Amino acid sequence: MDEGLSVGIASHPLGDIPGLLKQDGSPPLYYMALGAWMGAVGRTEANTHLFSMLASLLCIPVAFFGMRTMFSRRAGVIAASLFASSAFLSSYSQETRMYSLVALLSLMTSVCFLLAFVARRRFWLVGFALSQAAMLYTHGWGIFFGVGCAAAFLYLLIAEPNGRRRLVVDGLLGFGAVAMMFLPWLPTLLYQSQHTAAPWALSPDLGVPIQIGFLLGGQRIAFLLLIAAALGVQRILAGNSVGVPENPSLKGSLDPLGTKRALVVLLVIFLVTIAVGWTVSQFNPAWVLRYLAAVLGPLLLAFAVGAARSGAVGIAAVAIAVLSSFSPSINRDVNVKSNVRNIGTEVNPLLKKGALVIVAQPEQTPLVWYYLPGGMRYADPMGATSDPRMLNWVDVVDRLRAADPKTTWNKLADTVPVGGQVLLVRPLTVGISNWSAPWTFLVRRRSAQWSELLQSDPRFVREAAAPSFYIPAVTVADSAVLYRRISGR
Repeated sequence: MDEGLSVGIASHPLGDIPGLLKQDGSPPLYYMALGAWMGAVGRTEANTHLFSMLASLLCIPVAFFGMRTMFSRRAGVIAASLFASSAFLSSYSQETRMYSLVALLSLMTSVCFLLAFVARRRFWLVGFALSQAAMLYTHGWGIFFGVGCAAAFLYLLIAEPNGRRRLVVDGLLGFGAVAMMFLPWLPTLLYQSQHTAAPWALSPDLGVPIQIGFLLGGQRIAFLLLIAAALGVQRILAGNSVGVPENPSLKGSLDPLGTKRALVVLLVIFLVTIAVGWTVSQFNPAWVLRYLAAVLGPLLLAFAVGAARSGAVGIAAVAIAVLSSFSPSINRDVNVKSNVRNIGTEVNPLLKKGALVIVAQPEQTPLVWYYLPGGMRYADPMGATSDPRMLNWVDVVDRLRAADPKTTWNKLADTVPVGGQVLLVRPLTVGISNWSAPWTFLVRRRSAQWSELLQSDPRFVREAAAPSFYIPAVTVADSAVLYRRISGR
């Protein structure tokens, strides 16, 4: 469903995407990049997934370079191994969504922050500003991550006994450049925050630690990584000189004090980002497990720093965690994402040009558009859809609630001539999906109402239904019924 939205939005002309996203609630960078990618490579499932996979693969050399430069080759190898075996990245490498790119940008921003503000290499201010701005233009959690970076910078100001003036100047340059680059998007962001929240999400409870475990690939791997890092983190934070870089002459390796500050920076960025995201979501729900891609970078880097200083225990625990990530049970959620392709395969030969396609769950319209042939007309329970490639999320709950099903259906039915077709695609509102949020609860009710309206309308007769069979592991399941108009009244 979300992948359909990605391809649909990215199918618009690149210059139109920023303006269109005022209706969606997302920043434009990912969709513009995906649009350029599809223009060069194509928009098949494999082609669009490749874009996500490349972002995930780039995390491996970035992690190695950052940790090798800041700490040691051992830390670099561990960090690269953790990103290479990440179940989260493996999963979202197979999705046409922005989460692999968000993880890459969180990693790049973390590395550049360390190099610019801890190692005090002013050149890397450019990298920090560009990667942080890119993250802001990719996902809303880039704002929370930026607050985490600001908190980490404040920690460095407090902890820095000497050279504080230069650090302040560097901070003004780095964060100021980010602010200047993001300023043009601010008016759109303010509008989005008022009109296009996430009505399908619920406010998070206190089960955050459990969700962090899933981010790492499950509680078992999370526990192993904690073991791997615990001893080294304790040594670093205690100021113990044991565990200095195995190659002290390596250019860029930090002394024990610098290593301690770098580790604290990573932990502060991670913890503050999580805390801000959780707090904001109590008032304006924006907490979904996949959004935690924003903290994957600093989290895995912190594990790598600790494990590199934990000696044989750390190496062994990391090795077991990496090997455990190859278990099929870790990737058990990688299954059939939607059966709309199956529906399209069955109904496409039956559809005539100009048929009216009604999608009962409006945000699935781009997905249905992707798999059905061209020349169809589209609608949802709010009425006719002018652009089936995206959903207008502006005040969408109020608009759906205000759209009377019978009145809306009669208006749409009047546009269907005798002999014309109507295809109703509705979600199966049972199973693993969440139908208790304000939006999904209303979608569930409207889907049932629309199904009853079409089924009982004497002007239409049922011609076919799809799919012929259901796949139990499907994540987003739908059914479709094809009707033909037989009378004018």
